[in-house]
Amino acid sequence: MTDDDLAALRDRCDRHLTGHGPVRAADLLASIPSDTAVDVYGDGGVVAALEAEVARLLGKPAAVFLPSGIMAQQAVLRVHADRTGRRTVLFHPTCHLAIHEDGALERVQGLHGRTVGDPNRLITLQDLEAVAEPPAALLLELPQRELGGLLPDRDDLLEQVAWARSRGAAVHCDGARIWEASVGSGRSPAELAEPFDSVYVSFYKGIGALAGCCLAGEEDVVAEVREWRRRLGGTLYGLWPAAASALTLLPRRLARMPEYLAHARAIAETLRDVERVRVLPDPPQVPMMHLLLEAPHEQVRAAVRRIAATRGIFTFRGVGTTQDPGVQRVELSVGEATMRLTADEVADVLRELVGP
Repeated sequence: MTDDDLAALRDRCDRHLTGHGPVRAADLLASIPSDTAVDVYGDGGVVAALEAEVARLLGKPAAVFLPSGIMAQQAVLRVHADRTGRRTVLFHPTCHLAIHEDGALERVQGLHGRTVGDPNRLITLQDLEAVAEPPAALLLELPQRELGGLLPDRDDLLEQVAWARSRGAAVHCDGARIWEASVGSGRSPAELAEPFDSVYVSFYKGIGALAGCCLAGEEDVVAEVREWRRRLGGTLYGLWPAAASALTLLPRRLARMPEYLAHARAIAETLRDVERVRVLPDPPQVPMMHLLLEAPHEQVRAAVRRIAATRGIFTFRGVGTTQDPGVQRVELSVGEATMRLTADEVADVLRELVGP
């Protein structure tokens, strides 16, 4: 079965295991009010309204809307590097910049990404203290997506921030899922953002809006990022559709985050009784988790297709491998679609994925 065939099968399903379900044009268009005030090249209208709301939520003086997170983080790290006169950025080995951007930080911005720590655990202060060169910036991710949504201990995070500041480095937060981190930590988005010089937040992941993000921080930093948005081709003639979608869905989905987290933990508790399925971390710290499935890769992929065809439930678009050929990894983000399945139904589906 080709990827197109799998996509067609997914679209015929009436229930979906992860996130908010399939991305459908009609649903996204419905999130754009007909009376939306449009911007012109990013100025005014709903774009300005969204920027003000994000700055308020994060407790920062200013924010700027950009069409992609890659652009946002490249831009702000370039600003921090230029201000320090240094080129090295420190981040976790599973950071988005390290594994999903084809070396953009180096090839586009001329900066040097340096991974710190073990890919299978969070960064520690000891990892940072082993770095001798003076960095331009330290990037920390809340939560750590590739570790199943792990959150650092607050005291540990503050110690790492203090270390960076003592070295004259800026501290940036990859907060693509900071909305999930907020409910998981019991702290407001502003409390989570407070230690950082700059924070990136996404709108299409946990919020489920059209593509786009905001970068928040001090007014002068945000002003420079706005200039980099133009240099990188991100200041489109009209950014209003994506900004309107985000502004519409942001309060709705933030209000639901506690329910998503409660359901994630209920699912994890039920999965403890399912043989050959393991939850990471257990219990989930945010409304997402990784699952280790003890079954061959092709068996799991075949089960994904079979469950979709026979039960009308679409489970996972991608099935990741691990170092063990008999163990696969999948990501379960809890959203509106997941809420329509009980924890017992999820467990039943996972049993079928790993087979008898």
